[in-house]
Amino acid sequence: MSATPRSSLADSRNNQERQDSSIATQQRESTQPQTNSIPPLLGSSLTELTQWVQQQGQPAYRGRQLHAWIYQKGARSLADISVFPKQWREALVDVPIGRSVLHYRSQSPDGTVKYLLRLTDGHIIETVGIPTFARGRDDSTQNQKSKERLTVCVSSQVGCPMACDFCATGKGGFIRNLVRHEIVDQILTVQEDFGQRVSNVVFMGMGEPLLNLDAVLEAVRSMNEDVGIGQRSLTISTVGIPGRIRQLAEHHLQVTLAISLHASNQRIREQLIPTARRYPLEALLDECREYVQITGRRVTFEYILLAGLNDLPEHAIELARHLRGFQSHVNLIPYNPIDEVDYQRPSPRRIQAFVDALEKQHIAVSVRRSRGLEKDAACGQLRASRFAAPHAGSNSEQ
Repeated sequence: MSATPRSSLADSRNNQERQDSSIATQQRESTQPQTNSIPPLLGSSLTELTQWVQQQGQPAYRGRQLHAWIYQKGARSLADISVFPKQWREALVDVPIGRSVLHYRSQSPDGTVKYLLRLTDGHIIETVGIPTFARGRDDSTQNQKSKERLTVCVSSQVGCPMACDFCATGKGGFIRNLVRHEIVDQILTVQEDFGQRVSNVVFMGMGEPLLNLDAVLEAVRSMNEDVGIGQRSLTISTVGIPGRIRQLAEHHLQVTLAISLHASNQRIREQLIPTARRYPLEALLDECREYVQITGRRVTFEYILLAGLNDLPEHAIELARHLRGFQSHVNLIPYNPIDEVDYQRPSPRRIQAFVDALEKQHIAVSVRRSRGLEKDAACGQLRASRFAAPHAGSNSEQ
């Protein structure tokens, strides 16, 4: 496939950025969180917390204590921090840490837990805890299952403006961006509920992360430095926003970039992702190649398999042509049906045929094993169903 001339590519990018102004305007006009006038402390670094306690007339070592109580002990209020002088704690009663409230919890038989979290302005977001089990042995039982890894799927926005046709979140519209403490809080919530450290984070929940890049980058820093999750264990997923992948690359992070591609050609991609009209497939792939050149990190391409639409071997061959010679990996995702559309999940035979076709073209490929299929598995589906249900409260469904 011939490369796009640089001059025309630059013109195309300029046009795409102008065409993308509607999304940018929607972002600027979005309702910002109505929080206490004092900024929440969650998401702050050790240096920032130390500076803050000193501004309150306290010794610098209180900053390290505060950092430990927020990130390691899960304090939800400064009144909980018993090592602080009682008089000072009472004076800090109006200073928020920035934790959300558990609105609803749903656990699948495979151990996956979905959470609806209520923010300070009353909006609800969805996050997911996904344990990975390994077969092991203990002193009493052979073949005992033990949790090996805990992945959290986090949201970056309340709703999503991208309106992907197969996505429950996209069907619900966009409300606002999350701020850094609302993103980091999701990690701490799952960590506390499981009683286990989070090992991996994927920005694959509600929202388009690259439309909230500043807050996402701040949250990534906090997850890495404050919570202690390695950058290589963090994945940022995007459907592609013109110029934003390049902007992310310039930060030289060691995170994994995942592109929600979902189609082997522009026609199908526009059918599934309306905003793809502003970002031609070739321009998206060119920016991904730049990302690889700048960061030295390969790109993962996510591809939802929809029965009869994009799951044929010829689609796999077409996809391979785009990715040949590319430092990349294809992650196939068999579709989780939602009520709002008629797309169906392909049969195991069709899935395997797609895998075989890619492998014959020497494309690295894997199939994501679906988790939590029993109930409201798709992104945003639990949130939508609970809003639709009468008397949806903070009950826990096991």
